[in-house]
Formats: sequence, structure tokens, C-alpha cells
Amino acid sequence: MQSHSRVVVVGGGMMGVGLLYHLALEGWDDCVLLEKGELTSGSTWHAAGQCPSFIGNYSMAQIHHYSNLLYPELEKLTGQATGWHGCGGIRFATTREELDWFRYVEGISRNVGFRMQIISPEECQKINPFVDVTGVLAGAWTLDDGHVDPSGCCNAMAIGARKLGATIVRGNRVTNINSLPGGEWEVVTEQGNIICEHVVDAGGCYADRIGAWVGVDIPYINLRHQYIVTEPIKEFLDRDEEMPVIRDPYCSAYYRQEQKSGLIGVYETTGSREAWPYPGGQDWDAESELFPAELDPIMPWLERVMNRVPVFAEAGVVKVINGAIAHTPDDNPLVGPAAGLRNFWLCCGSSIGIAQGGGCGKYLAQWMVHGEAEINMASVDPRRFGSWADKEYSSAKGHEAYAEMYNLLLPGEERPAGRPARTSPMYERLKARGAVHTEAMGWERPKWFSPDGREEKCGFRHNNVFDVVAEECKAVRERVGVLELSSFSKYEVSGSDAAKFLNRECANKMPLRDGRIILAHLLTEHGRIENEFTVTRLNDNRFYLLSAAISELRDFDLLSHRIMETENVTVTNITDDWGVLVLAGPRSRDVLSQLTKTDLRNEQFRWLTAQTIEVAGIELRALRVNYVGELGWELHVPMNHLEPLYDAVWSAGESLGIADFGVYAVNSLRMEKAYRAYGSELTTEITMIDADMERFVAFEKEHFTGKEALLTRKAEGSNFHLVYAQVSTCDSDIRGGEPVLDGESVIGVATSGAYGHTVGKQLIFAYVKPVNGAPVSTFDIEILGKRHQCEVLSEPIVDPRNERLRS
Repeated sequence: MQSHSRVVVVGGGMMGVGLLYHLALEGWDDCVLLEKGELTSGSTWHAAGQCPSFIGNYSMAQIHHYSNLLYPELEKLTGQATGWHGCGGIRFATTREELDWFRYVEGISRNVGFRMQIISPEECQKINPFVDVTGVLAGAWTLDDGHVDPSGCCNAMAIGARKLGATIVRGNRVTNINSLPGGEWEVVTEQGNIICEHVVDAGGCYADRIGAWVGVDIPYINLRHQYIVTEPIKEFLDRDEEMPVIRDPYCSAYYRQEQKSGLIGVYETTGSREAWPYPGGQDWDAESELFPAELDPIMPWLERVMNRVPVFAEAGVVKVINGAIAHTPDDNPLVGPAAGLRNFWLCCGSSIGIAQGGGCGKYLAQWMVHGEAEINMASVDPRRFGSWADKEYSSAKGHEAYAEMYNLLLPGEERPAGRPARTSPMYERLKARGAVHTEAMGWERPKWFSPDGREEKCGFRHNNVFDVVAEECKAVRERVGVLELSSFSKYEVSGSDAAKFLNRECANKMPLRDGRIILAHLLTEHGRIENEFTVTRLNDNRFYLLSAAISELRDFDLLSHRIMETENVTVTNITDDWGVLVLAGPRSRDVLSQLTKTDLRNEQFRWLTAQTIEVAGIELRALRVNYVGELGWELHVPMNHLEPLYDAVWSAGESLGIADFGVYAVNSLRMEKAYRAYGSELTTEITMIDADMERFVAFEKEHFTGKEALLTRKAEGSNFHLVYAQVSTCDSDIRGGEPVLDGESVIGVATSGAYGHTVGKQLIFAYVKPVNGAPVSTFDIEILGKRHQCEVLSEPIVDPRNERLRS
């Protein structure tokens, strides 16, 4: 066995082999995969092998779609049969909300490229004559997917990887992983050690044990999942056509044809059992192991399937597969860098790894080789979870994800398992005032405030909180509002080289005066947007940086990993130390001036500046900036002073009509001001030129990361351009992924939107072809299956000259 390699992949299942194959395709052939047993002998071999196109997350849809394009071609490429059955799939809708979801996903399909049709119950029955469609409103028919033989498909990619020069070593268990002083990794195995630049944990159900060697906690839980295979069914024997894979929320199950037999997999809504220890032993002994059949827990759902497909009921059961499957807290896989480490990657945590192995392998390989993937990887980046996602949280959320597999998570719905995981001192106080919280990076933050105890009727259309949010927005625009937003990610960058470091890594120029605030972006080497920071200069050697809650660990890594060895720079994550109140609205100065001796007049405290001031006897940092486009301040205060500060602000504002507001209102207000959002308008798919953010790029600087690529993009022009537009009357907001149309041609994709409550208009952002992006141009957008005309706006619909902000 070789002693050195560029990459070592630990784990020979679908995720690990899929990555190895694509690393080799990218030209990294000096890669070794280590498997303790045989390839596929963990969770891959016993998987049912479904490969659905239908999924409501845009990036995950791209991952699935790539897999479904690859798998039918693998036999031609490698000579190894994959058992691909391109029978398609149908998911049933049994509620109006599910039908709206189908319309939304159909829009995603037009951009991603997989074929999907919403069909009637009668059409479902024509395609699958064996199914009873009682209670079915519609079907989502995806024509390009199906199922594979998991072992055959995995081995085909293994053959392909070997042909491209990669190495696979079976029967060799990794026993430890060590970080070496020079930045390399030492992978210790039963057959010797390998020194490498990169390690990938693709250990499947053992991934957490591998991560523990290097101090990485991996948030997932192994659960048992069962499917049964029946005797051959006469009706299947008598026909050549194969039934599609059916996904049925009424039965909480998938079912399909397996050769001439039936296959039924159930996700019992009462929850699964943990799959540890493995049946083969408590340590590393398990290989190609299954748990004994446990039919009683799934029998109620099996009976529903038998009623739905009577031909199944007439066949005996010949096989029960009861194996371990990993579930993360949000049921997306963990694909990307491990937080806090250099060149240690995760490719694990997939509950449907057969469908995702090819796509995850492709895009992670791009990330490793090129520093970025061609798609937005935020929804699978392992750093979306922090230390708050401990074993207890991961277990609660994993069980919940399993039980809710076929229950649609509606827009606005908050599922309770594991919460609250992370709170500020204001959590219970605001909850008592009617705050309905949502979760962001574990934090509970106010979403809206219920004035009368009402609960949100969640769905894809405007609902019973629409008018409540409108009142919150009007309070901010007309009077003054207060929002607790301690979930901001917060860092201090200090040291004698801090300014030089930030100038080199950020596209914008760092402020030269203490107390000045700028918006800055870190870019990739290819000029794409890695993140967005609000940067406040505290003094020559000290800067205060703010970014999105979800980016806390990712942005800390981005900053820390770019410091040169010769630089005197320290990055400190102070997120948990500081609380934040946002005070915004035309009467915000009147409120704050009652509580401080600091002169808040515009001449003494200008927009985009910060000062350390005393408010109600509490020393804090006041930043004159906000995300809602109003006169106001962000009040950053040590966390233990957050509650008394809120009390003082509320007391001072009562006579002025102060109101609490939440992030629903923030989204509406920022859309009125045409403020872009990180994660939707600003992603690693996009450059500052595409996003019309050139005003935040200091091209006059001698160097910043990504400058050369950005200059090239500017010279050559963009293939797509961000537009801000208003939509004709519509009762649903944009969620991102909707197709933008010119006639029948898809010319772009919507990224986000909201109803502008204080202007009475539906507003969106979208990326379109430059020819379609001129002001007053019109195009159509498809929202929940209906076309609506959009008109491109040349400037923000509220305060285009920033007069409110400067007042």
C-alpha cells in the first residue's frame, strides 16, 4: 500500500465511491479510498435504490438530477451493470397544500432540467393501473428518475475511478487520523500509514466515530428503516411495462415493482428505533448486517399500502430488509469542510445516499479541486450546524425527520423537536409578548408577534398573519420598531496587520477612520461571492465584523484560514458574547435620545458610523445601520445587559407608538429597499458583477482575492444579471427557484421576494439574461403554476436616495 497520497477517502459506500470517481474525473488521480470490509458493505448494499428527481430544495434538486443523468450512462462508461430502471416516479398529493408544493417544485424542474408533470388522479391510474387513487388530488410525475441496484451502481463508479488512476484498498480498517505539524494528515490503518493533504470522512453510519479522532462532532443519528419484498405478482408477470415508483403520504411509504415482485418501504410516523449497536457487534465488526424483521411497528402503514395496491395484499412476503440509515437534523447530507479544520472534509449523513451519491460526489470534488462548486452548497455544508447540535438535539431532530419523511414541511411551519437549542436572555420575555420564533443556526429569533394568540395557518399563500406583519412593517416605516436579533454572527479581527489582511481579502476598501462602517465581501479566486460582512473599524488594529447567522462557522473558517503565517492577525468569534437590538423608524432618534447623553443629531452621528455610547446606564456599541432602510441604530450590548436595555427602550418608546417586529417584517422591508440577501441573491454561484454590486468593489486596490477573475468577468460581460421587479397581483410570495419566462423560454430564475406591505406591491429579485434586464422591461414569472407579469424597476421602490437613512 502506498505511503503518500493527495486525498484519502475513508469509507467505501455510495458517497465515498461517488466522490472518488469524480475526483478522478477532475484530474486528481492520486487518491486512495480505504474500506474496512467490502465496497457497499455498510448501508449501501441494503438500500432500496430509489433515485427521485422530486425534491423542494433547489440545490438538492440539482444534486439528484445529476445522479439521474449519470447512473443510466455508467454501464457504457465502465462496463459494469448498474441495474438502472428508468421507470419514473409519481408522488401523490392528498391536500391542497401539497398540490401547491407540486406547482412550486414543477417550477424548479423547469430551471434544473428534469421533466415533471402534474397529472390528475385518473392519469395516475392510467400510468399505474394497480393503484387505488381514492383521496388523491394529483400526482407529481417525474419522468427521468427511477431506481438502481445500489451495489452495481457503486461498483460501476469504483471501476470508473480505478480506470482513471484512483486506488481502492478493501479489507483495511482505518484506526486513527492525526494532524501533522506541516498541515498534512496521517491516516493510520491496519496495513500501514498514509500521509496526505486531504482526508474525507465518508464513513456512513461510522462517520461520527471517524470524526471523533480529529475532534469533529458530526450531527446525525443512525435509525432503522424497513422495506419488504413480496413474492412475484401475477399482474407484473403478465406485462412488460414496469410501474413507476410511488411516493404516498397517506401511507407514509414508497412502493414499486422489484423485478416481478413488489417492494414497499415505510417511514412509520410513530418514529423509528436507533440503529446502534449494529447487529454484528458494538465496535467495527458489522459488515453487510441487518436487524431482525420488526413488522409490528410498520403494520398500520403496510395495511394502507395493501389497500392502495390490492395486488400487493395477495402476495406473500419473502424478504424484510431492516437496516441502518443516517439522518441529520434537517435530513440534508453533510457535504463539505469540517468546521475549524483545514482539508478535512465530510461526505456523509445522507438518508437517501443512492440518489445523492453521484451528485454529492461531483460537487464536492469541484469544491475540493477548484475551491468552489458550480452550485450553491450552503444547504449541505456541514458548518450549518454548531456545537449546539449535540447528540440530544441530533437525536430529537433525526427522529422527527424520519417520522415526518412524507409530511410536507409547510412554509412558516416550525417543528419543535430539540428546540430551543440556542437562546438569548430575551427569549422567554418575547415569547410572553406573543413572539413566534423561528430557528437560525440554532438561535431562536422572533418571526412575528401574535397580538391576539392566533396561530399561523401555514401554507404557500398569504394567510392569517399577513395583516399582522403588515402592521409591524407600518410601525417601522411610520413610527418606530424594535427587533431582538442577537443571532448575527459576530467577530473581532485584531492585530497590527488586521487592516492589511482585510484589505487583501475583501473586495471593498477598509475604512480609514475609527467608527466608519462599510459593506464588504470575501470572494473566491474565481471572483464569486463567499460571504457578506458589515465591517466597523474600532481603531487602527481592531475591526468588528457582522455576518448572517447561518454563516457563523463558515465565515470564521474563511477568515482564519486566509491569514498568512507572517501576519499578526487574530480572529475571535464573539457571537455568543454580544446581544443586538435593532431600533428603526422615523421616531428612533426620539426614543434613543431619551436614554443617552450622546448627541444623536445627524451632524454628530452620521449614517454608516458607529460609536461607543451609554444608553440607560449601559455601555454599548451603537451602529447607525440597519437592514430595513430606515433611520435607526443597531445596539450591540454584552449579552447579560440585553434585557434591561430592551426594557429601557420599550419604556422610552411607548408614548411614540413603539412596536415589536420580527423577521417576516424584515424581509418585506428589505425588499422594499431592494436590499440583497446573502444565500439567495449573493452565493458562490454569483460574482459582484452579476449581482450589480460593483459599487462595493474597490478595483483601484492593487490586489484582493478574486480581483483578476472579477476584472475578466467585467470585461467579458455576464451571462445573467440581477434584476429587481414588481409583480402583478399575486397571493403568494417568491421562495426562490421559480422560473422566469419569455414566451415559453426560461430566461432566468427568481431568488427571493416578498409583499411590500407599506407600498402594496409584490416584489422580487431574479437573475435573467442581460437582454431582459433593462428598466421597465417585462417578463413573466411562474408562481405556483400561474404566470404573472413582472416589470423591472430601476431603483428601490422606497427611499431610492437614502434620505430616510441619512435623516
